[in-house]
Amino acid sequence: MSELIFRPRRLRTTAALRDLVAEARLDPRMLVQPHFIVPGSGVSHPIEAMPGIDHQSVDRLVATVAGDLELGIRSVLLFGVPDAADKSPEGRSASADGNLVATAVAALKDRFGESLTVMTDVCLCAYTDHGHCGLIVDGRIDNDASLPHLAAMALSHARAGADVVAPSDMMDGRVAAIRDALDDDGLVHTAIMSYSVKYASAYYGPFREAAHSAPAMGDRRSYQMDSRNRREALIEAELDVEEGADILMVKPALAYLDVVADLAEAFQLPLAVYNVSGEYSMVKAAAARGWIDERAIVLENWHAFRRAGADILITYHGRQALAEGWL
Repeated sequence: MSELIFRPRRLRTTAALRDLVAEARLDPRMLVQPHFIVPGSGVSHPIEAMPGIDHQSVDRLVATVAGDLELGIRSVLLFGVPDAADKSPEGRSASADGNLVATAVAALKDRFGESLTVMTDVCLCAYTDHGHCGLIVDGRIDNDASLPHLAAMALSHARAGADVVAPSDMMDGRVAAIRDALDDDGLVHTAIMSYSVKYASAYYGPFREAAHSAPAMGDRRSYQMDSRNRREALIEAELDVEEGADILMVKPALAYLDVVADLAEAFQLPLAVYNVSGEYSMVKAAAARGWIDERAIVLENWHAFRRAGADILITYHGRQALAEGWL
C-alpha cells in the first residue's frame, strides 16, 4: 500500500481542532426569535402545537424580550393575533390606529431602543375573516387590490419604529408598493426583509394555531410557490431585489436547502431562512419521546442552513438554545 500523503481525518482528531477548521459557524447574533402578540394585559398562554412558545400580550412580550436580550437574542419578528371580532374581509385592523403590532413595536423600541432589532410580519391572513393573505374579489385572491392594504400595514409598523418590515403575503409587486409608501412618508431608513421565496408548504401546520390564520376556504397555492419548483425561486428573488428589498428570505428552510444555496450564490443581499413551525414541532415531539437528541438535531439543522448560505436564522429554538448553552 502506498503511503498516504494527506489524511482528511487528521483535522477531525479532537473537538478543539474540529472547531478550529469548521466551515459553517453559528453566532447568537444571527438568531431572530418570533413572537405572537394578542390583545389584553398580563396574557401569556402556551401554544399547544409549539411547546415553549406562547401567545403574549404586549406587557408580557416586553418582559420576555428583556430576558432574551440578556441571553443574546438581539432580533425579534412580531406577528399580530387579533380577536375574531376585529377581522374583516379587507383585514383593516392590520393597519388601524393602535393596532397590535404597532403597539408592540412602540413598546419594545421605547424600552430597548437600538439594542433590539424589531422586525414585523406584513400579511393580512390573521386579520381577514377568510384567512387569506390578500383581498378576495369575485371569488379570487386579487393581487393588485391587496397591495394598498399591505403597504398601509407596513407603514403603520414603520411609523411605530419598526427597523424591518417583512412582507410574507406573496402578492406580486408588494415590495415595490411598500418601498414607495415608506419612502413617500420619509421612512427611507426602514428596511424590507421580503419573504421572497415562500412555498405553499405542509410544514406550516402548527403556525395556523399560533396565528389563527387558516384559510376558511381553499388554500394558498395560487399565490405561494409550488414546492416542485426551484428555478422559479430565482425569478421571485430577482423581482424583489429590483423592487427594493434589503434582505431576502427562503421559507421553509429545511426542505429547501437547494434553493437557499441558489439564492446565496446568485445575490449579494443578506439571506434569511425561516426554520418554520412544523420543523420546530416535529423536533419537539420526537425529543419529548426520547427518539432524538434535541440539541444535536437543532444544531445540525442550523449548520445546514448556514452551510447552504443563510446569514439570518429565524427560529423558535433560539431562546432554548442560548438558555441551555447549546452554542
